[in-house]
Amino acid sequence: MTECVEASAAAIARAGAAIREGRLVAFPTETVYGLGADATDDKAVARIFEAKGRPRFNPLIVHVADAQVAEKHAVFSDEARKLAATFWPGGLTLVLPRRPETPLSLLVSAGLDTVALRVPAHEIAQALLKAAERPVAAPSANRSGRVSPTRAAHVMAELGEAETLAMVLDGGPCRLGLESTVIGFPQGIPTLLRPGAVAREAIERVLGRPLAEADAGSGEEGRASPGQLESHYAPGSSLRLNATEAGADEVLLAFGPGAPKAKTSMNLSTSGDLTEAAANLFAMLRALDAEAQGRAIAVMPIPDQGLGEAINDRLKRAAAPRG
Repeated sequence: MTECVEASAAAIARAGAAIREGRLVAFPTETVYGLGADATDDKAVARIFEAKGRPRFNPLIVHVADAQVAEKHAVFSDEARKLAATFWPGGLTLVLPRRPETPLSLLVSAGLDTVALRVPAHEIAQALLKAAERPVAAPSANRSGRVSPTRAAHVMAELGEAETLAMVLDGGPCRLGLESTVIGFPQGIPTLLRPGAVAREAIERVLGRPLAEADAGSGEEGRASPGQLESHYAPGSSLRLNATEAGADEVLLAFGPGAPKAKTSMNLSTSGDLTEAAANLFAMLRALDAEAQGRAIAVMPIPDQGLGEAINDRLKRAAAPRG
C-alpha cells in the first residue's frame, strides 16, 4: 500500500527526492490532487500513463514554479504573457508551442508540438517543485476517466495499490475543487480548450475579446488538451442530468435552495453559489456514487454561467456513453 503522509517539510523533501528518482508522488494543488513525475524523464512520465491507465493521446499538464521557468519550455505570445501575468500562480493552464531546446519529455505533449503549462498557487505544490528541482508533469491523481480527487483519501482509493506511486502528500481538501481552465492559441487565436477553475468571462476581460471555441478534431489523436475526451470525470453510476426530482431508484445531486426531497441526496450549494458548487462537485459525486449501489444519480440543473460552464462540462462528460 502506498504511504499517505501529512505534507510536512520533511515529507515534501522525501517526495522531491522520489520524483528525482523517477517515481510518482501525488500532491495537492488548489484545483485537484495531481499525480506527479519528473517531466524531463521519459520513463517517469510513462509511469503516469501506466498508473492511470491513461490513453497515450491525452497530453499532460506540466507544473512549473513561475512564468520565467515556463518561458524556458514554451514560446509565449503577448496575449499568453498577459494571461500568465494575471492568473499565475493559479487555476489556468496555457497550451503553447514547445521550444526546440526544452528538456521536457515528448510524452507530456502526446506527440503534439505544443506543451500545457501551469504555475500552481498551492503552497505544497510550490514546495514540491522546489524540492524536486525540475518541472513536474501532473494530471489528476485518479484512474483515467474517473472522478478527479480533491482529498488525499480519494487518491488512496484510486491509486493506493500502484507500485510506482511512492507517496501521497496529504494537504487537506483542495480549495477550488475543479481542474484548471485550459487556453490554447491555434493560429494565434486564444481558444477555450477546457473550461475550469478560472471563468471564461474573467479571461475575456483580460484579453479584451471573446475566446474562440475548441475544435475537438476528427479523432482521439487530435486532442490538444487534457480533459477533452467525450466520456471523462465519470463515477461508476450513470448520471441523469437536468433532473427536477429523483426517481425511486436514484440518488440526488441537488443545487440551490428548495431542492426536492430524496432518500439520499447531497446539495452542491444550498445558497446557489457556483464557487461553492465547483469546490464540492467531485467529492459529492464520489460520495453519492458510493451510496448509489447500482442506482443512478439524478443531477439538478446548474446555471451555465461563470463557473457553471465548467461544472456542466464535467457533468456532461461524466454522463456521456462509455466505450
